[in-house]
Amino acid sequence: MAIIFEEALKKAIKTGDKNLFILLGEDGYLKKLYVEKIANGIATTDDVFNYQRFESDSSLQEVYDAVQQFPMMNDKKVVVLRDFDFSACDSDDFNKLITLIGDLPETTVFILWFDALQFEIKKNAKFDKIVKACDSANGLTVNLTHRKGAELEKMLLDGALKRGCKIESGAARFLIENSGDDINTLRHELEKLCAYAKGEVITKEIVQSVSVKTVESDIYALTEKILKCELQLAFGILDDLFFMRVEPIIILSTISAVYVDIYRVLIGRAKGFSISKIAEDFSYGNRTFVLEKLTVYLKRLDFNKLRLSFKALVDADKALKSFSGDDRVLLEKLVVKLSYIAVKGESVD
Repeated sequence: MAIIFEEALKKAIKTGDKNLFILLGEDGYLKKLYVEKIANGIATTDDVFNYQRFESDSSLQEVYDAVQQFPMMNDKKVVVLRDFDFSACDSDDFNKLITLIGDLPETTVFILWFDALQFEIKKNAKFDKIVKACDSANGLTVNLTHRKGAELEKMLLDGALKRGCKIESGAARFLIENSGDDINTLRHELEKLCAYAKGEVITKEIVQSVSVKTVESDIYALTEKILKCELQLAFGILDDLFFMRVEPIIILSTISAVYVDIYRVLIGRAKGFSISKIAEDFSYGNRTFVLEKLTVYLKRLDFNKLRLSFKALVDADKALKSFSGDDRVLLEKLVVKLSYIAVKGESVD
């Protein structure tokens, strides 16, 4: 399947020689952004003759008729079909969609936008047919994934300047680690930070005190304190997580995921692989920075310590699922066990 990504889409929009776009992917903000970019180059949303948008419950016959109609007092028109569930439709409607894609007049730009509708891209026979039809019609199928760390950092730096303030590079990276890689969340956090800073430089300390933390970032911080054997701080984070009513199994599974990340880094480095190679092999995508952060703990851990740590994690998982004790006490004991293993290299009961 010929699926392209954001950079290739940007170039295609500049040339203006495409009139068929299929937009999908995990980043809802980017999908909406590019639907607007493509459409705004042709007609405004209030131009009832040259801009038509159809939702998932629309008749495909109506969409086809709209596509075939000539623009009014304009060279082109745009038709958007949002969240059409091709997987659930009958064969007649699916064939209509394929026909619509293949029978597109030069005067119409058609955007098939998968916004909230999620589906498996690989090994999906119906989607494969849609992409092939798009290719045959000289269209573009675009997978808009979350931007990577460096791209997000630049977005924050530029966004702060547009808002009349400045954010330090380290603070921007910390914000991404702290609040995640969703662009909408980061934009909202940047708005809040700029309002708080009032034209001053946004530092890491300001981000730490003002921005929203994800539960995942808190649990990563908890694991960091465990590995450093900073038990008082670890118990403080654990206390916050219970206060936020985070499920104990979520806390345990995320700690376990961090240890899996560390194991991958350790075994990859033992084989002479770079962090970028390890991230690529295990499909970390824009989460490569997670592995980079964990390299500092390689001196504290070896394969034996990891073996003992995984046993402690498995035992805790079994105990949690048995409902035989106090979940909080169980996790506090796990924190102590993991810290002891990291320092002493042996297990403790």
